[in-house]
Amino acid sequence: MQSKSLRAQIGVLILATSIIQLANGFFGTFISLRVAMADFGATTSGLVLSSYFAGFTLGALRCERIIGRVGHIRAYAAFAGMVVAATATMPLLPEPLAWLVLRAIIGFGCSGLFITTESWLNAKADPRERGRIFSVYMLGTFLALALGQLLIGKAKVETAEPFNGIAVLFAVALVIVSTTRAEPPRAAAATSLPFGRLPRAAPVAVVGCIVSGLVSASFYSLVPAWMQDEDIARETIAIFMLIAVLGGLAFQVPIGRFSDRFDRRVVLSMLSLGFAATAIAVVNLPHSRPVILTAAALLGGFMSTLYPVCVANAHDQMPADQVVAVSGQLILVSGLGSVLGPLIGTIVMAYFGINGLFYFMAAVSLLLFFMAIARRLLATPPIHQERTFEILTPQASPLAHDPLGPAVPAPLRKEREQSPLL
Repeated sequence: MQSKSLRAQIGVLILATSIIQLANGFFGTFISLRVAMADFGATTSGLVLSSYFAGFTLGALRCERIIGRVGHIRAYAAFAGMVVAATATMPLLPEPLAWLVLRAIIGFGCSGLFITTESWLNAKADPRERGRIFSVYMLGTFLALALGQLLIGKAKVETAEPFNGIAVLFAVALVIVSTTRAEPPRAAAATSLPFGRLPRAAPVAVVGCIVSGLVSASFYSLVPAWMQDEDIARETIAIFMLIAVLGGLAFQVPIGRFSDRFDRRVVLSMLSLGFAATAIAVVNLPHSRPVILTAAALLGGFMSTLYPVCVANAHDQMPADQVVAVSGQLILVSGLGSVLGPLIGTIVMAYFGINGLFYFMAAVSLLLFFMAIARRLLATPPIHQERTFEILTPQASPLAHDPLGPAVPAPLRKEREQSPLL
């Protein structure tokens, strides 16, 4: 069992990450509303919203080296300081180019914070309790993201106050973590993976990660802005986004069980078809409150489970000693999808409105559906590996995986969450 000291240190890390996700959940929806108010134009707005994901993806590729060079506490302080400084600067430089750069810096810093925390947790946790610890970690992050949506209803979006509040939350997390002692994770033995090999071995997983990034980033970046432009009350916007986040949480365990029992390509086809059908229904059904909130829960649930099922499918196809390299490449392709999503989405919305955005998200989901079905019919099902479905988002970097550690019992693995959304 973990000592009281280690439990306290793990609790501190989970608390700090929950505070960061509280800030992130609020920031993601807030910046969508603020960019819409600034009226930068479709392409420029898309670039500003996408720049966060570009920075996040770059961080997933580079932050491991920074952490290895300076240690966990110093790296965490550097990443948090970077986010605080960039956030505080945004209201001082309300120009699209400045915001594009600053949002990219924030994305890079947030990626570093999540990577630092998850690798740190992996190092501290007893292998027998790792699944339970990460399930608590994921529960905390989901609930904090949901709570962050509720803050939108009370925020004065047109002022600098939200920027200041977000900076304060990141600074509080930094203070909390800076009081703990760092224990660097052990080095993990991993082999390199040529970039062409994974798409050949697991094409459905690679395309699924791209689709996951496209639809999630488009949804969380652009739907709140459209709702504001339609003069929908901010309290309603907050509830809509809250239901989407909670829908994502509710889908994790049941989809995980299906994923571990059936061919994951079939599960992916069901998820993508369900998302496409719901997106089309949103356009064509009456926009009553029960219909819209039900659709929000379904959209959030389908979106949030695409990525972890794709990760599990890719690991079914690849050797166990390449788990780190596979995870890293999936993070990269998901990040690329997240960068393209808001950019393409804003252009689509400029010509076709919100209906065009939902049809765009439905179209890319249907692409995944047809590809998954075709691969299921033409190729033999892969053998499920010991590594089963886990609650994951693209923020879980390769450094957060521990291929050398003992296997976590499957029931605990099923409970375990650089989505992003945003």
